[in-house]
Amino acid sequence: MKKIITDLAVKGQKVLMRVDFNVPMKDGKITDENRIIQALPSIKYVLENGGKAIVFSHLGKVKTEEDLAKRDISPVAIRLAEVLGKPVKFINATRGIELETAINEMKEGEVVMFQNTRYEDLVEKKESKNDSELGKYWASLGDLFVNDAFGTAHRAHASNVGIAENIGEGKTAAGFLMEKEIKFIGGVVSNPDRPLIAILGGAKVSDKIGVIENLLDKADKVLVGGAMMFTFLKAQGKNIGNSLVEDDKIELAKELLLKGKGKLILPIDTVIVKEFNNDAEYSTVSVDAIPDGVMGLDVGIGTVELFSKEILGAKTVIWNGPMGVFEMSNFAKGTIGVCEAIANLTGATTIIGGGDSAAAAIQLGYADKFTHISTGGGASLEYLEGKSLPGVESISNKN
Repeated sequence: MKKIITDLAVKGQKVLMRVDFNVPMKDGKITDENRIIQALPSIKYVLENGGKAIVFSHLGKVKTEEDLAKRDISPVAIRLAEVLGKPVKFINATRGIELETAINEMKEGEVVMFQNTRYEDLVEKKESKNDSELGKYWASLGDLFVNDAFGTAHRAHASNVGIAENIGEGKTAAGFLMEKEIKFIGGVVSNPDRPLIAILGGAKVSDKIGVIENLLDKADKVLVGGAMMFTFLKAQGKNIGNSLVEDDKIELAKELLLKGKGKLILPIDTVIVKEFNNDAEYSTVSVDAIPDGVMGLDVGIGTVELFSKEILGAKTVIWNGPMGVFEMSNFAKGTIGVCEAIANLTGATTIIGGGDSAAAAIQLGYADKFTHISTGGGASLEYLEGKSLPGVESISNKN
């Protein structure tokens, strides 16, 4: 069991808080503030219990001088102050006397936020290569460390693992958001309520090989949709027309079909078009009757009904990846149908493993109907593969 924020005595302490403020921005304006909102419970807990919150995050990648201006995280500090309803002192630096003075002068219940941790990657990749000196320096700025950034938990960076290694034994805890990820995504892997049904979509089998293999061992059924269905269909000897396929993964797909016999469920129909265009004429055909010269861009209504029946009675459902080209309205129906079927389940723990499926559920207004929507794309995939995540491993264990 990992320590969580409530296990720390934060009163009067300088609490370093690694959050995930890697929000999408356009022309210096935040276009989706979900990650800021998700971090609020942990920040508020520290402030309401007399701690001093030193908040920091990465924002995109910083490789050039131009990136410094594009990846300036100060607009996030402004928005954080607005949603918190209290001042946030922003320090335009990642180290140095100004930052140290601001932290040392903090009073209980105050917030300091410093510049994008990836600024440290400009010359050498000090942040993302977990430079030991940088991790030690950041750790020296605080008394305690709360890691609430699950989105980077699959990476050993100076701002997560580096601080945890240097701040002292028993002084690192998971924030509330990280705690939820460990409980729900980690729970699927370690001890799920059964039946466990996994629904996997997206474009490539290669992106999800580890997840499919691990879930074939863990889940009662694995339902596969999205463009990667065509690699499996071709492995079964079916004609797939011009549909997206990974020919170098056909043999692997055959092995997975063999391993998942009776467990791995494929679509029974697909929505086909002649060109990759939302305005193109489309129709639905059986996967056994895909003609030449067309491509499948979604699962059909028959598959939605099949998948809906398969998840009935499930106690745990994990969904990762859309069923079709969700960005195009004519090929979003499969994703919508599956999303609705999961959202309307009763008595089940329903989890979205981040990425496009999360965006779909939020866009469709079903976010509140899921037990948990992961904030980590790559991190949740690696967790579902059964890999240990450095950012999670570095959190102190409960005594």
